[in-house]
Amino acid sequence: MTLLTHDIATVPTSRLRAGLTLAVLSAMSFALSGPFAKALIESGWTAGSAVTARVLIAAAVLAIPAAISLRGRWGWLRQNAGLLVAYGVIAVAGCQLAYFNAVERMEVGVAILIEFTSPVAVIMWLWFRHSQRPTRLTVVGALTALGGLVLVLDLLSGADVDALGVIWALLAMAGAAFYWIISADEDNGLPGIVLAAGGLVVGGVVLLIAGLIGIVPLATSRSDVVLADTELSWWLPVIGLGVITAAIAYVLGIAATRRLGSRLAAFVGLGEAVASVVFAWLLLDESPRAIQLLGGALILAGVIFVKLGEPKDQPLPV
Repeated sequence: MTLLTHDIATVPTSRLRAGLTLAVLSAMSFALSGPFAKALIESGWTAGSAVTARVLIAAAVLAIPAAISLRGRWGWLRQNAGLLVAYGVIAVAGCQLAYFNAVERMEVGVAILIEFTSPVAVIMWLWFRHSQRPTRLTVVGALTALGGLVLVLDLLSGADVDALGVIWALLAMAGAAFYWIISADEDNGLPGIVLAAGGLVVGGVVLLIAGLIGIVPLATSRSDVVLADTELSWWLPVIGLGVITAAIAYVLGIAATRRLGSRLAAFVGLGEAVASVVFAWLLLDESPRAIQLLGGALILAGVIFVKLGEPKDQPLPV
């Protein structure tokens, strides 16, 4: 709540620094999901099984810490039941289900690019819902960051586009934007870890049901996986998916967004694409190209422009 009553100009530098650090760590944690999931998929898992296990494990990991943070104030859960359900259905399960449907119909890079335009959706939401018109620097930063994203995903060679796939990718983008907007809101009184745990519980149940009724193919394997040219037992990347790329990533992301506001946090979150390329290089031996490194530099420049363009006379955006 205090986040909404302090002007950006009065936010302590330490809070900004902490927010940026948490946002970068969150992006790096989310980025590890790609190599972990790919290793499992190549060993016989389906993408649906990997993400369902990821979300359910994360929910289990966060359940006890979330309960402790409530300190017996279970009324908060009743008061925010609708929010937790919406967060789990839209930001967790819906976003990922939409993305999986998108990549079934179009190239992965194009689907990710569309989903990662969510910071633009956040800007538009703040403009139309809260009359926070973006400054010129914010617009420049958005265009620079999106241009860098195109280079990081290496889409300049051309890609096939499917109309239904685009619709699914746009729904995934909307789910990601919902994640940034809701994560920044402290008015509901929920500790960040409770929001994360509640959303993951709901999202995990939705994904599990979707798998059981056939919407998401579920198949697993106990074959060893290969990461960094090393054979590992299948359960290691599964635990990594749940603990690092979901439980830790969501908690860090919510904490960062509450310090930075949804607009800036969303753009810092684009660093996930850059980190994904780096981790694919280190763990899967997929060397990045020079153009991808240039794209990473442009994303960083875009984030800087967005920060410089933050309105000084408005409260931190939700």
